[in-house]
This record gives sequence, structure tokens and C-alpha cells, in this order.
Amino acid sequence: KDSEYYVENLGNLPPKNWYRFCKRVFDILASLFGLILLAVPMLVIAITIKCVSKGTILYLQDRLGINGKPIMIVKFRTMIMDAEKKGIQWSNGKSDSRIYPFGRFLRNTRLDELPQLWCILKGDMSFVGPRPERECFYNEFETYIHGFSERLKVKPGLTGLAQINGGYHLKPEEKILYDVEYMKKRSFWLDIKIIFKTFSVVFGQKGAK
Repeated sequence: KDSEYYVENLGNLPPKNWYRFCKRVFDILASLFGLILLAVPMLVIAITIKCVSKGTILYLQDRLGINGKPIMIVKFRTMIMDAEKKGIQWSNGKSDSRIYPFGRFLRNTRLDELPQLWCILKGDMSFVGPRPERECFYNEFETYIHGFSERLKVKPGLTGLAQINGGYHLKPEEKILYDVEYMKKRSFWLDIKIIFKTFSVVFGQKGAK
């Protein structure tokens, strides 16, 4: 890379045990409620995907969770099958030619993320936190964003500060700054604010990726 970036070393983040307890209780109750409430819409989405695109309904991918623990995330498939037959690529967002039409709708509305409610219920993810990334991207980004792996010190989330402030439009070196800011300021009330902001971003058709 032409430039190198250095991320602040966060050291040992305060455990914030009461916050973590409240966050986990909220994650369990909200994800369980969401899975029950959205069961029918998710079934409709699944049937539609099967009708309009050849291949699987769900997309499973290995990511890294808290402390580098491997986790499996699940989404509704928005790309054509064998989208990575030419190798692993960083998504270009809305301009990515591998996304089929209904998949583009799912991404724009964030409906492709709904199956991750299961990941939250399991405890692999939270509603709010840095987005989980693949190990290969961590290895790549660390070559020019020194300290990128600092974001592994907290549980990854479905949404976060980076997602409500640009999403796909942000470069990795920009996203990490929002992730670090969140990690330093994280609190239950900040999480609630981010969740409400996510709804406004999604319904405003900006899409928090």
C-alpha cells in the first residue's frame, strides 16, 4: 500500500461487567423476539430467493469473533453462486456486479442480515459492535493498518458506528476509527442510540453495511 495507518493500542479494555450483562440479556430477548416476529417474512424471503436465483437460500461464511474466535455468520444469499470462483474479494457494495437483482433489494433494505439474529441468540455476535470480518481480511489489513486486530477485543455486532456512518462507502482505514471510538465509549445507552440510528439509516435507503 502507498500509505500506512496506525491504530491506537487499546490495551486492556475495562470489563464493564454490568454493561456486558445488560447487553447480553438484551441480545437474547431482542433476537428471540425478532426471530418469532419475523418468521413469516423470512420464509417469504427464502421462497423468493429460491424462485429468482439458482443456488442456496442462505450464505454461510467463517468470520472472526471476540478474541479471534472463529464464528460462522449466516445471511440470506444476495450474490450469484460461485461469486468467489476468481478468488476472495472485498465487496464493492451496491456496485458489485455479483449481486443479483433481488439480492440488491435485500442488501439495500438490510433484510439479508435477518438470519444473523440466530448468531446473536447463540452469543457469537451482538446487536452492536464492530462488524465481523474474515481472517484473510484481517491478515491483509494488518499489513497497512497496524493494529486493525484491536477490534477483536469486543464481540462483533450486526450494526455499529461504522455502519451508520458510511458502511460500504468507508475504506477499512476509516471504518476502524469508528470501531475504536465505539470500543472506548461503549455503553448500553450508546448501543440503543446506534440501534435507533440504524433504523433511520435503513429506512432512509442509505443502508448500513
